[in-house]
Amino acid sequence: MHLIWLRSDLRLHDNTALSAAAARGPTVAVYLLSPAQWLEHDDAPCKVDFWLRNLGELSDALGELNIPLLIRHAPRWDEAPQVLLKLCQQLNAEAVHVNEEYGVHESRRDTAVAETLKAHGIDFFSYLDQLLFKPGTVLTKTGTYFQVFSQFRKVCYERLHRSLPGRVAKPAVQDPLPISSDDIPSSVEGFETPSDSLRQLWPAGEAEAQRRLDTFADAQIDYYKSERDFPAKPGTSQLSAYLAAGVISPRQCLHAALHSNQGEFESGKVGAVTWINELLWREFYKHILVGYPRVSRHRAFRPETEALAWRDAPEELLAWQQARTGLPIIDAAMRQLLETGWMHNRLRMVVAMFLTKNLLIDWREGERFFMRHLIDGDLAANNGGWQWSSSTGTDSAPYFRIFNPLSQSEKFDAEGVFIKHWLPELAGLNKKDVHNPANVSGLFGVADYPSPIVNLSTSRQRALAAFKNLPSRHDAGGAHE
Repeated sequence: MHLIWLRSDLRLHDNTALSAAAARGPTVAVYLLSPAQWLEHDDAPCKVDFWLRNLGELSDALGELNIPLLIRHAPRWDEAPQVLLKLCQQLNAEAVHVNEEYGVHESRRDTAVAETLKAHGIDFFSYLDQLLFKPGTVLTKTGTYFQVFSQFRKVCYERLHRSLPGRVAKPAVQDPLPISSDDIPSSVEGFETPSDSLRQLWPAGEAEAQRRLDTFADAQIDYYKSERDFPAKPGTSQLSAYLAAGVISPRQCLHAALHSNQGEFESGKVGAVTWINELLWREFYKHILVGYPRVSRHRAFRPETEALAWRDAPEELLAWQQARTGLPIIDAAMRQLLETGWMHNRLRMVVAMFLTKNLLIDWREGERFFMRHLIDGDLAANNGGWQWSSSTGTDSAPYFRIFNPLSQSEKFDAEGVFIKHWLPELAGLNKKDVHNPANVSGLFGVADYPSPIVNLSTSRQRALAAFKNLPSRHDAGGAHE
């Protein structure tokens, strides 16, 4: 008997560990519910709900292959070794198969499980699955992890030219086992069920993920480069939640993009090339997580930025969190996050720079708040994005690059369509005033919209001064090899 321990790989197709287990003999699947650990990791209620809904779909799909899906409780990951050992002994399982996960806690958990099982004569096999390249195989000439994306991408391109990561076949139907699947809980204590409207935006299951990928690759990818920065347009793939939960694989995404671009990833359609680059950014941040574990521990990638004089401004932080900053593009973006569990990528950068530069509030506050609300919350990508925006990270925006929310708003939501959708109280303003209602004076002022909580110009100067005062601004650890 073989056991596939499912984690962030909730799919039947192109699932490396699942196919490997099934190829070796009768297979049973297990998923561990770990609510205390999820709370500690700031996983969003909408994300936990999304996992459970996808588990329900996956259970049905596995059932058609006669693979039972069992649910076990390991509230914290340090309980996983004993829970899995007990299950293996009950099933008389000879091996556990997993797809690799990355991050300090994930690695520790898997090492502990492997050691416990091996001490009892049970094999533990782990496979590369959620990345195109195994961390530690894309390195600089001096054998270190890349800190600059463009150099990392170049080596990835060279590797892709030599061989494309192949997809694996889904398992065959196996003979029925005398084991029935467990019911998938509809909720987990500590995580409230999100609204129906949010859930309807993110239908569960591989069929939906594949439909989104096909639609994007067939109809939208050509326009991706030109439209992805406009939040009112459907310019992005809307696949991030499915990738984060492993309902679709990066290999499936890469092959779909290549298919739409005659097999090219460096030339041909600029939309496809740009989207493949986004897959490689996802890859880059996961490699950073492994190569520089400090970022898993709430530490800045650039150690010298730990000395930044962040402000303690709880009222301003709350205004940002509650979409009451008085800057429409910021507030509209935050409402989108609160109501849908997702935020447009351009706006993630805009609101992150506003928090860390204009308000000079520690990026960790923003990182945590995002994780607690994002349906696509992913440690590597979220941390990477926040540290990029706050100029504390690898290959990040230079500290003097500070997005102006007003000019970003005018450039990427020129007609105010996105703002008016999320801030209906501003629907009566013309397309010039909607970006900055504070300019509307007298009788026509917007009564139920707050004044800006900060002056963009003076707050920019304050941020520049704070960064200039750091002891040393040269790159940490030789970022330019």
